[in-house]
Amino acid sequence: MQETTQPIDKQSLLVEANKVIRAHEDFMHGMEATDVEQKNGVLVFKGEYFLDEQGLPTGKSTAIFNMFKHLAHVFADKYHLQD
Repeated sequence: MQETTQPIDKQSLLVEANKVIRAHEDFMHGMEATDVEQKNGVLVFKGEYFLDEQGLPTGKSTAIFNMFKHLAHVFADKYHLQD
């Protein structure tokens, strides 16, 4: 995968990812990617997961999980993180 993708630093990728989040039709206030790492060639985005007081997922948790998954697909063929 890395042979066909461009290297990008973490901060630049987060800027691009947050642009995609804000432009997405399922955007909700508070959605933001605050970190990204690469595991076995897959970009894994992280941020607020909107858990309740007991640490359990809410409806927003599902939405943000799906958004982070969407970002992984959007950027999979474009970028890999620079070392």
